[in-house]
Formats: sequence, structure tokens, C-alpha cells
Amino acid sequence: MAEKTKYEEALSKYNLEISDQEVSKAVKEIIATKVPLNDTLEVKKFLMGSVELTTLKTTDSDESVLAFTEKVNQFDEAYPTLPHVATICVYPRFAKIVSETLEVDGVEIACVSGSFPSSQALIEVKTVETALAVKDGATEIDMVLSVGTFLSGDYETVCDEIQQMKEACGDKKMKVILETGCLKTASNIKTASLLAMYSGADYIKTSTGKEVPAATPEAAYVMCQAIKEYYEQTGVQIGFKPAGGLNSVMDAIIYYTIVKEVLGEKWLTNQWFRMGTSRLANLLLSEVIGEETKFF
Repeated sequence: MAEKTKYEEALSKYNLEISDQEVSKAVKEIIATKVPLNDTLEVKKFLMGSVELTTLKTTDSDESVLAFTEKVNQFDEAYPTLPHVATICVYPRFAKIVSETLEVDGVEIACVSGSFPSSQALIEVKTVETALAVKDGATEIDMVLSVGTFLSGDYETVCDEIQQMKEACGDKKMKVILETGCLKTASNIKTASLLAMYSGADYIKTSTGKEVPAATPEAAYVMCQAIKEYYEQTGVQIGFKPAGGLNSVMDAIIYYTIVKEVLGEKWLTNQWFRMGTSRLANLLLSEVIGEETKFF
């Protein structure tokens, strides 16, 4: 009998035989019974503080990113009693502009790095891009799992890349985007989650927002279960970030509720729970202040 690889050994501690039907049933029950309890003003205020305000457009420019960052500065002045966003997320070439413009303490600067969104570049290119983003002021890095390599079963290469990217981050936090819509099954999503955490992810994230489907409650549920089991096995707390397809306040409340029910109160801070979106910031603000606004 062939000896297990270290990755197979790590995965053997977890139940990967999970059915999509069971996941769907569990999520439906949470949405039906628990979500209405969290449809409150306090939860919406909390969610505002968990938003990663994101601009990842082909048309982004120095001027547009500068204006984008200034909005965060202005928000802190306009709404001093409300929580500011957790993060500004941009392409690496804009890290310096954001770091030189951002005036609000406590807002992280995240950069998508490593050939976002496809991850189809040589690892040398990915790590250099990451190191340059950090040098220019990025305080967090969002990388994309090599999905094709994962689906071909080459876990060693997948994990080695994540480890090298983590080394390039230095002491900055790293999120690994699983692109769950491409992984298809609950078993694949759980396996990818565990491998990412095992290899050094500080957060796991659902999607780039460039593939369909992007985030789904079912993928979030599986990822949160993986985070919980990993924490129970290792004592290491990993953050969670749904991103892509968060189009309504109710979407945000659903993800909040899944985190609360699966992971518990310990994860309900903007250090451990983030949401990647831009449109949601205005929707949440509108509900909190009681009138429609398009501040961001």
C-alpha cells in the first residue's frame, strides 16, 4: 500500500464525504428559522463594518481609485457614529495610491494578487507581484487557488504555491480565494478549504466575483464547517469572506447568520468576518440611516 502524502494525512482527519443535498437542507433550515432573528438595525451596522469596499474593474485608474479612497475618508467625517468599512480592496498597482491617500485608522488595504482572477501565471510572477504590493502598502493579500491544478488532484503543487505566496506576504495576512463556483461539489469545497488553511491561509474566501456562480450560502456553510473543524483540530482561528454576488442586505444577513450558527460569536467581528462587495455598502447605509443614499 502506497504511503500517504502529508496532504492526504492532513485531510484524513476530516470527513470529506459530505452530500450536497445535506448541505442544501441545512442551509434552508438556517435561512427559514434563524435569518429573521438577525434582520435588525444592530446587525446591519455591524455588517457595514465588515465590508471590504472593492473596485476591481478594467477601467480603474489612478484618478478613480483616488476618488474611491477619498470616499472612505469622507465617510468617517460624515457618519462618525457608524462603523467605517473594514477594507479597501484594489489591484496591486493601486496599493501605493490607497496607502498615501487613506486617512482612516483601522481600514486595511487589500490587494488581489497572483494573477487575479485566473491564477494562471508562473509562481515566480505571482510572488513578485505580491511582494511589490506589500512594499507599496498592502496590508492584506487576496490570492486565488490554482483551481485547475486542484481539480487535477495535484494537491502538492496547490499547497506549495499557497505557502510561497504566504512567504511573499511576510507578516501581512493572506486570503485564499477558492472560486467555489468552479469547484462544484461540497466535498471539493471542503477539501480546498482545508488545504488552504493547512498551507497558511489567514482567511478563506468564496469567489473572485468573475465566475458564475460566485458566493452561495451553501458554499459558505461548507467553508464555515471546515473552519470550525480545523479550529477544533489545531486551535488556529481562520477568517471567512464571502465575495461576489452579494447583491442585497438580505444576502449579507444570510451570510452573517451562517457564520453565527456554524462558527459562533467568536467569529462575529470584522477581524474574522468580511464581505467583498461595493454595492452592498450603499444598501446597508441606506437601511441604517432610513433613507436611500449612494454615498460610495
